[in-house]
Amino acid sequence: MPVPPPEEEYAPKPEIGVGPWEGELPEGDHWDEELLADGDRRNVVDQYRYWKHDAIVADLDSKRHNFHIAIENWQHDMNIGTVVRTANAFLAKEVHIIGRRRWNRRGAMVTDRYQHVRHHPTVEDFVAWAQGEGLAIIGIDIFPDSVPLETYELPRDCVLVFGQEGPGLTPEVHDAALATLSIEQFGSTRSINAASAAAIAMHAWIRRHVFNQHV
Repeated sequence: MPVPPPEEEYAPKPEIGVGPWEGELPEGDHWDEELLADGDRRNVVDQYRYWKHDAIVADLDSKRHNFHIAIENWQHDMNIGTVVRTANAFLAKEVHIIGRRRWNRRGAMVTDRYQHVRHHPTVEDFVAWAQGEGLAIIGIDIFPDSVPLETYELPRDCVLVFGQEGPGLTPEVHDAALATLSIEQFGSTRSINAASAAAIAMHAWIRRHVFNQHV
């Protein structure tokens, strides 16, 4: 006789977001009439509830941080979606995909609609773009010449580059980088997941250039 599922499975799951606007409708070009009427179930912070998509992007663009994120995508890396989601959370200027244009967007949780993503077919194309923008290329990987991220003074205008899960950064990116940084670890494994490394590095930039402004 089959065992019935626990009662928790019958409990209704809480709805995401908010329902239709209650009360007098607000005024302003940034409000979305359909969302006001039907509710806003998007994965956005409360500040942007009922806003038009383009209005949200424009507001984010007005206050994005000075760092960029790049990840090499030669083998269809499954981590890219998560990296994009984290870049959105820390308000990176742009995310750059080096190599294959296609990437799995599932991990981005629709945040790629609010985060600028640029494609570079080759390392050479990426390096030329970064140099033209005056951005320091900072690699994140374990090389004999890597220095600790924890003690390195991250430049304000930079692009943090992450390699393919497994192989890591290509020699071409390593050679083009102003510095290559490693993340201190204390366990038995040699490396950590690329998406996790990206989150740590982004937060290191935030601590250096955002929180220090208020100390």
